[in-house]
Amino acid sequence: MGYGHASKIAEFINTEKDTLIGQLVNGVASTGISTHTTAQVQAWGQEISLLQEQLSNPLIRDWFVVLEYEIPRRSRRPDVVLLSPTSIFVIEFKVGGQSYDSASRWQVNSYARDLRDFHEESHGRRIVPILCATSGQSDHLQESHRLSQSGNLVTDLVATNGSDLGSSLAQFEEELSNSSAPSIIPERWLNSPYRPTPSIIEAATDLYESHDVSEISHHYAHNLDQTTDMLLDEIGRAKKHGRHVICFITGVPGAGKTLTGLNVVHSQGVNQSSAPSGIFLSGNGPLVKIVREAIIRSQVAKGNKRRDCEREATTFIQNVHHFLRFHWEERREEVPHEHVVVFDEAQRAWDLEQMSRKRKIDASEATLLLDVMERFPDWAVIVALVGGGQEIFVGEAGLGEWGRALERRRVPWRVVASPEVLTGGDSVAGHKLFEGEIPPHINFRRTDSAHLDVAVRSHRAQRWSEWVNEFLSMRFDSAAGVIPEINEFPCFVTRNFNHAKGWLKMCHEVHPEERIGLVATSDDQRLRVDGLERASGFRLNYPFPRWFLDKEDDIRSSFSLEVAASEFECQGLELDWVGLCWGGDLLPSAIGSTWDYRKFRGANWQTVRQNAEQAYTLNRYRVLLTRARKGLVMWVPQGSRMDPTRDPAGFDRVFSALVNAGVPQLQDHFTLDELTSLATAGFEGNLATEDTYRMGRSKNE
Repeated sequence: MGYGHASKIAEFINTEKDTLIGQLVNGVASTGISTHTTAQVQAWGQEISLLQEQLSNPLIRDWFVVLEYEIPRRSRRPDVVLLSPTSIFVIEFKVGGQSYDSASRWQVNSYARDLRDFHEESHGRRIVPILCATSGQSDHLQESHRLSQSGNLVTDLVATNGSDLGSSLAQFEEELSNSSAPSIIPERWLNSPYRPTPSIIEAATDLYESHDVSEISHHYAHNLDQTTDMLLDEIGRAKKHGRHVICFITGVPGAGKTLTGLNVVHSQGVNQSSAPSGIFLSGNGPLVKIVREAIIRSQVAKGNKRRDCEREATTFIQNVHHFLRFHWEERREEVPHEHVVVFDEAQRAWDLEQMSRKRKIDASEATLLLDVMERFPDWAVIVALVGGGQEIFVGEAGLGEWGRALERRRVPWRVVASPEVLTGGDSVAGHKLFEGEIPPHINFRRTDSAHLDVAVRSHRAQRWSEWVNEFLSMRFDSAAGVIPEINEFPCFVTRNFNHAKGWLKMCHEVHPEERIGLVATSDDQRLRVDGLERASGFRLNYPFPRWFLDKEDDIRSSFSLEVAASEFECQGLELDWVGLCWGGDLLPSAIGSTWDYRKFRGANWQTVRQNAEQAYTLNRYRVLLTRARKGLVMWVPQGSRMDPTRDPAGFDRVFSALVNAGVPQLQDHFTLDELTSLATAGFEGNLATEDTYRMGRSKNE
């Protein structure tokens, strides 16, 4: 763990300032940042002088102080962390600052919540975020001094200044002195494991290198372990007793279905022999390309040859359409090498009509995969990962096709699933495996372990998927009642595209290691007016692996905020901070109780009347609304009275619906001047340090 200085406050007070500055320079250098501006060194000097004065209160002299503590794996460093016997204080300074701007509040709140969520020794502890603008006005402080009673362990942010910092801390000590919590041991806190949840791309890369996802997932993700253990147990029993088993794994958006599937198919329990006995299949072409490219880049960076890496990466994740074409059209009698198949986004398997159009085969993909796996005379396991309401293109059969395929089997299949697939719960958007009763010849096992009910993409977004369901069902009042707290999962709406981009850039400046990007519907060609090309030819030829993987110094990356990924490019993948660009294909009707479903063809909008196509449109937005790990901003265009293809009345209704559903307006929380300046600013190099950002803000106050 990296930090500049750590000691009891009494020792810190008695240490020479120059000695402490030298420790900070050396400590920060150990994190990979070797140069420091004169302004940064001067700021450290002022912080140290202020702290030595303000921390001299006898009530807190036995506390522990940590300067420039590096949050592991995140390259971010709160200025000061104070450890009382039972609580953690995270302090961010604005040396010479007079105000408490939104971006600085955002920054220190993020530090506090990251410690709460991912830092093992901070679990269950009261954490107090403090923003100290050293020249701020004291009359701004009174209300902020109260501890939050919300029970979420992170208090309301405390805004203080250089002269009131010490008295604020002493006040907290008085309020916290009766706590019965066990004492914090500073040495253990400094060396605590830090386990942020990996993205799909990070997890795939780690698994390829033989790491277990459970070792790097946060403490909210216990359900991943339970589901993984259940699947490995079913695989072991299938092998022992000679069974054919299919397991349907459901979950809320971002619950980790793909993580679980990758973990299972590449676990030692499945791959015990020299040849792999498991394979991960996906019908999501962009996901396959991007995960493979991430693995290739990781291995090339370790000195391996790209050509060798490309060949090996193709065995890690494969396209399901190619797998079935090989085993059904080219090798119709051959038994596959792998006894275990994980099918990601199994609800997107092609139905009979689509297979007939694409392959001239009179059977659905669900039927074909069952046929192929029945070639094993002893045992086989299919793990079907099912996302609710994620069918976004014609021919995607949904959960019900799997039930119909199973009803027709001659080989007896054991089916393992949660009650959700029988009752049509929220996680499967009301769809059911069987229309009626479970067929008598099917051995069905109900288990809650087959349902992932905790969002590990960001546990803070736990309520967001519920909001999405309520909003898309046009239950706006109900949606307003379940929208996440703004500090837990920030979501905003704006009519100004530049302000939306400014907010995303601010998120990246505060979180330089996290990814930002734009997403937009594939079916609104009129977003071209605002600089977003949606033509399928453009998207097919755009290097989306670079969009997802390259850093901010490459204009092809998502950081440039020039190209928006559609539902097809981003389904199954994720960004930390998302800008969703609302299109004209889904608008509340003039009467307000239904959606108007539209598609743009030629030079005009056409009404979508078929139920299946309407469902695809709704699911398109379900995908786009659930791509963010940390938070999102929704931009609703103004439209134009001069352009009938961009009717402002329809966009006004979208905006009103979002506001009525509880989404706060961006300008109510951030200054428009700040957002505008950020939108037009470029990224400074690779933002290797946040010191420039922190000092720049202070100097301009």
